[in-house]
Amino acid sequence: MAQFSWGEPPAELFFDYGADRPVRVSSSPVLHAEERLAPQAMVEILAVGEGRALTSTRSHRGALSERLRFVSRHELEYESREAAGDTPGAGREHVKARTLEIVQQDPLSGAVVTTTFTRYDSLAAWRVSTKIRNDGDRPISLQMISSIALDGLTGFLGPAHTTEVWTARSEWCGESRWAATPLQGTASLVDIHSHLHGQSHRGTYALQGSSTWSSGDYVPVAALTNTDTRRSVVWQLEVNGPWRWEINPQLERADWITLVLQGPDDLHHSWMKVLAAGEEFETIPVSLAFSDDGLDAAVGELTRHRRASHLPTSADIHRPLVFNDYMNALMGDPTTDKLLPLVDAAANAGAQYFCIDAGWYDDDGYWWDSVGEWFPSTKRFGKEGLTGVLDYIRGQGLKPGLWIEPEVIGVRSALARTLPEDAFMHRGGRRIVEHGRHLIDFRSKNAQDHLARTFDRLINDYGVSYFKWDYNVTPGSGPDTKSSSPGEALLDHARAHLAWFEELRREHPGVIFEACSSGAQRMDQAILARYDLQSTSDQQDYRLYPTIAAAAPMAMIPEQAGNWAYPQPGMTLEQVAFTMVTGLSGRLYLSGRLDQLSADQTALVHEATALYPSVIAHQSVSVPRWPIGLPEWNAPVVVLATDSGAEILLYVWKRHSTIAGTTIPLPQHIGESLDPQVIYPTTLEPWRVTWLPRVGCLDIDFESAGESARVIRLHK
Repeated sequence: MAQFSWGEPPAELFFDYGADRPVRVSSSPVLHAEERLAPQAMVEILAVGEGRALTSTRSHRGALSERLRFVSRHELEYESREAAGDTPGAGREHVKARTLEIVQQDPLSGAVVTTTFTRYDSLAAWRVSTKIRNDGDRPISLQMISSIALDGLTGFLGPAHTTEVWTARSEWCGESRWAATPLQGTASLVDIHSHLHGQSHRGTYALQGSSTWSSGDYVPVAALTNTDTRRSVVWQLEVNGPWRWEINPQLERADWITLVLQGPDDLHHSWMKVLAAGEEFETIPVSLAFSDDGLDAAVGELTRHRRASHLPTSADIHRPLVFNDYMNALMGDPTTDKLLPLVDAAANAGAQYFCIDAGWYDDDGYWWDSVGEWFPSTKRFGKEGLTGVLDYIRGQGLKPGLWIEPEVIGVRSALARTLPEDAFMHRGGRRIVEHGRHLIDFRSKNAQDHLARTFDRLINDYGVSYFKWDYNVTPGSGPDTKSSSPGEALLDHARAHLAWFEELRREHPGVIFEACSSGAQRMDQAILARYDLQSTSDQQDYRLYPTIAAAAPMAMIPEQAGNWAYPQPGMTLEQVAFTMVTGLSGRLYLSGRLDQLSADQTALVHEATALYPSVIAHQSVSVPRWPIGLPEWNAPVVVLATDSGAEILLYVWKRHSTIAGTTIPLPQHIGESLDPQVIYPTTLEPWRVTWLPRVGCLDIDFESAGESARVIRLHK
């Protein structure tokens, strides 16, 4: 048996293979005396006519994948493109990338399988994807192919009975609800004493996403962490479409679980790909990060990895302050009379962009099923029209932006009758319709040309510098035209969207693009790595937003998390500060009725926006931490920390009026003479904040009544 390793602890990988077995990859160097009857293959493949070597419904023991044999391996080091996460205004830096490529072949089918690992700098994280090419003379009908099947997790993490699985439920206005489940237990995996049966389990602990709302049910990020050893691994699936991961118990108790990460498959997503002779297919990329110091540290490594792998952009390098007129403000009903006072107030607050949200194209008051042409309303903006409002925005020193939902055509839109038929998704010979909309098929050149003309017109003719790109409906399993299956067509559509969008960015490098999809229903790294910021929710209740905002950095870099702050004239001063702290905890995304606030309320908003440049500079080089744990939905106190190395910012929300105080544990090495400072708000009744170095805790007495929130700076 041949063996080799790649990388450094704790993210080091260990490989072995033989003339009678495929390559196996493990996160643990331990080789067990009791060798498996069928070692876990590094890549799992299911194909029609091949099936599994042991029947089950999980992605395990594909007959084709068990026939794979090692061919070669290659390592390469090179200087990658510019990183995306540098301090605003600072010089951009290049990152070094290291790759490992492993080639295997199945002599029977002729399949050649190449798995590529990529690691940036010395991070304890890496990305991996797998490509299969049919070098045989007969088609291969793929039903599933994993990006990776990682072995040795029990050896790395520690015993299963002290290991937890972290996952996040997600839905409209209830995003990023993280919770831990014991890996071993009635609701997860049980030990069936498989050694007595001579074969591994057939069950699995698995989650998946469906259709094109990649985070519509669960966030495509999850983690395993051991409560005794503190070792942790966190992973993300980088696809703007369906995905699945499985934790599969194996035969040996000492090395009990395997992690399989994959895109869509036949059983769960109606995905099948007929690979003709000479054709190839590449899996979705996935990334993993490792730590021997708890979940926060693993997420920190993944955060740095996300920054290093973000596509370079120039328009958003300074992460300007954006005002959007929607949330708890105009709510999709913009007119000149309503907009101009908000433009003035946003400019006075220090905003640099003003985005007109939904409704700017609407003439009849109900635009949902008529969208698609993206021409300005002829009724909403008086004789000067939308161009007059955009000119006014520019005259106040702001750059104009527009909301757009480009991937749909309303059933009442003229384009529903004039666009070529292949521009729309079809299934069973009919257009797919969802909530009064047809869906654009990005595989169609006619669809791409329509969207290119739309954006060219809005950018070149109207001078739009910012787009809020929304996506409010999904096509289910997907179209069934020009493909082996609906799942294949849907994945090809999702990939065509990404490729087309990259071209759009190259054509218009001066435009900022915000990702939105009914809040954050497409919160995946395929989208996040290409867009500038991500709306984290549509949640209109300021009291519920902190749990969403505090958990957002589990899925994205902190400076990308567009957290709404929407002060209202009916709020108390503490409530105004509360919503502004929510905004500052990520990337402040400003809305609300700024034009109707009192002088004292306005002063609180201006204090926050004046602080924003230094906070976002900090966020852009920081990693997230959760000193009291990831927040539960109804938690009375919510805490997020962002650590830049030089300082820590704490965002603390008190949500229940009966809570008198809280204690926040912090690393004791940050200093004996730590002097915590409340940096926002500074004009309201102060909290009493005391650093207790002997126990490594920050003690806070909430002096204010009702809901309140503060930003606290800790210099190391």
